[in-house]
Amino acid sequence: MEKNSKIYIAGHRGMVGSAIHRHLENLGFNNFVTRTSKELDLRNQAAVEAFFAEEKPDYVFLAAAKVGGIHANNVYRADFIYENMMIQSNVIHQSYVHGVKKLMFLGSSCIYPKMAPQPLKEEYLLTGLLEPTNEPYAIAKIAGIKMCESYRLQYGCDFISVMPTNLYGPNDNYDLNNSHVLPALLRKFHEAKQNNVPEVVVWGSGSPKREFLHADDLAAACIFLMETYSEPGLINIGTGEDLSIKELAELMARVTGYEGKIVWDSSKPDGTPRKLMDVTKLHNAGWHHKIDLEEGVRMVYEPLKESVFA
Repeated sequence: MEKNSKIYIAGHRGMVGSAIHRHLENLGFNNFVTRTSKELDLRNQAAVEAFFAEEKPDYVFLAAAKVGGIHANNVYRADFIYENMMIQSNVIHQSYVHGVKKLMFLGSSCIYPKMAPQPLKEEYLLTGLLEPTNEPYAIAKIAGIKMCESYRLQYGCDFISVMPTNLYGPNDNYDLNNSHVLPALLRKFHEAKQNNVPEVVVWGSGSPKREFLHADDLAAACIFLMETYSEPGLINIGTGEDLSIKELAELMARVTGYEGKIVWDSSKPDGTPRKLMDVTKLHNAGWHHKIDLEEGVRMVYEPLKESVFA
């Protein structure tokens, strides 16, 4: 990518899209085209066609998606499959029609079979049944991967797919009812510290293990792969390291300065025992994450104390 190449970031206001935008700006890229969802409805085929005809971007980062937690994925199943299929189908097809030089499609680790061996290797895709609660979302994402692969094979398009692990960072969702585990715990421990609550109750046994990547590291990996990677198969982006939810809760207590008791409510579900990405392919390509988890959480927490949590 040249510094003045026209770059379209779909989903530039989300945690991933905003991190990619920030990182590219820091590297000196200066020709961005962005649209909010109010300005451009990516589900609307005619609107997306008109946008690409007018703007003709050179490079596309497809980070726009309808996302949500377990509850939303399970209840709004039709919305999740329809909206995600429309967004990615429109953007990928118009990128082909209007001669985009390269497109990156961002998926999700939920594309892998529920009972796939750990760590999750790229070749495990489509080797087993999906987690039922988010199956419609996962199927949409798998369709996006296969679209990129198909347009590459039929038309020679340089379209690639990347699969990030669990993310955290600026512009995350901290709503206690529908956020993911890391931001939810960070908020919970912050509020317990502020209100001098003697104990914090956390769902489950604390034994499941999860992997977390800072959004700035993801952005760096995406730009590295946009410059260097060109294969039909997907590539995982993660740290290759995980920790238990118990260790994560203890880390949150340290970061927020909470000194009370952590109580585990084992009547609540644990979820999948482990979800770790195999990042051998990424490491062999020459990229490693830089931000340690505790350092990354502290980076995220400091500005939050003055804004979102204030």
